Amino acid sequence: MRIGRGAPVVAAALAVLAAQTAQGQVTVYSSLPLQGAARPQSLAVVQGARLALEEAGGRAGAHPVRYISLDDSTAFAGTWTPEAASRNARRAASDRSTIGYIGEFNSGATAITLPILNSAGVPQISPSNAAVGLTRSGPGADRGEPRKYYPTGRRTYFRVIPNDRVQGGALAAAMRGRGCRRVAILHDGELYGAGLGVLVRRTARRLGMRVVHTSRTLGARRRLRRDIAQRVKRSRAQCVVYTGITANGAVRLFRRLARALPRAQFFGGDGIAEFGFSDPREGGVPRRVGRRVLLTVATVAPRALPAAGQAMLQRYSARYGEPSPDPYAAQGYEAMRLFLDAVAAVGPERRAVVRWLRAVRDRQSVLGTYSFDRFGDTTLRDYGLYAIRGGFLRWAGVVRAP
Repeated sequence: MRIGRGAPVVAAALAVLAAQTAQGQVTVYSSLPLQGAARPQSLAVVQGARLALEEAGGRAGAHPVRYISLDDSTAFAGTWTPEAASRNARRAASDRSTIGYIGEFNSGATAITLPILNSAGVPQISPSNAAVGLTRSGPGADRGEPRKYYPTGRRTYFRVIPNDRVQGGALAAAMRGRGCRRVAILHDGELYGAGLGVLVRRTARRLGMRVVHTSRTLGARRRLRRDIAQRVKRSRAQCVVYTGITANGAVRLFRRLARALPRAQFFGGDGIAEFGFSDPREGGVPRRVGRRVLLTVATVAPRALPAAGQAMLQRYSARYGEPSPDPYAAQGYEAMRLFLDAVAAVGPERRAVVRWLRAVRDRQSVLGTYSFDRFGDTTLRDYGLYAIRGGFLRWAGVVRAP
């Protein structure tokens, strides 16, 4: 058989691949929505993860590490899709070199990918999931959660931001701090939004506020309900909190609420803390509406991070030419750093990496000092509070769940 001119190149590539395999090369995947409203945050996670790997020399101890960034969104949907998320998880699960998976960005997407990855024993770290049911039962979780996400019976999932029990408390504390007494709570019906709404309601009542209205904003065919603003108006709510995501009609909802309730204060969770909601140039709310909104986000301003986090963001700025990096870069950096430290400590074996992650205690990181509890949740409890000014999120301080 005659061999073409490309044969030497192919042979060389195969030799490099064989050498890497012999050295125990491992792969870390990420799956995030790189299209649509959440693209800036997702891109920050990806670039933060790449920075961590570059600073480690592309290795975890003696093992070369390959990083593959996958997209769980489509341009048409403008957000994650079940099909894309499932496809990404199956790709990672079928890759024998996979030692870690960073994702998903959205809790609803993780509800799809977690059982796939858990069946293969792949450890998963989310930089942004907050839905309680992914790790715990009780208020804010659906029936069968979290057991249905772990077909092996072993926990393989961790997250580096506080869950929605903490965010729900932080939102309620923020409303109480702004003098809210009569509160309306709206959600989009997704896993994240519905769960967070329950937790806000629970804590708001405990803090002495009266919840005068709760409802889902999406009706048939996932269209925004036309009467929602008038229902909230009739409840005489002083403050309205929305716990869904931008892609589910959040901008139209806030426009209607602003017209119907000219004096109400508006609040939202991290599902709308993105340019697709805050910046009118990106299709977000008008500036007059944005000025009335306060948002809770698990990421805090760079100046509120520990010294290690501030230094990391300075290196990120130098590496990517971004003078004001998105705080989610720190989450991506820490997620990758966890996998690198685990493999360096216990080797490239999935069960060993999971055991190492479960044993994390008092870890000093770019996010602060934290541990993973027995559910896989971080012990960090502070949330950032952000206002919207000129289309951008502006730091308004730290709020801590009661």
